[in-house]
Amino acid sequence: MLNITDIRIKKVVGSGKMKAVASITIDDAFVIHDIKVVDGHNGLFVAMPSKKLPDGDFRDVAHPISVEARAFLQEKIFSAYEGLDEAQE
Repeated sequence: MLNITDIRIKKVVGSGKMKAVASITIDDAFVIHDIKVVDGHNGLFVAMPSKKLPDGDFRDVAHPISVEARAFLQEKIFSAYEGLDEAQE
């Protein structure tokens, strides 16, 4: 599985459904920025960085390949996001 060596979370205040933006570092060697924590219809979810295509659709520029990798990454990001509130108490 991924060896996530750092997660940085910045909460977004007053931006509607987007609650935070995350950056993760993998193996102290590779960083993915602009991972969004979004409050959707079924609760929080992670939206990977994407770009807008000429037809108006969006395409992820980086994303997990497997369901297991996505679940692992999402759990790590949610844990760091929830830890922000605990650290402020």
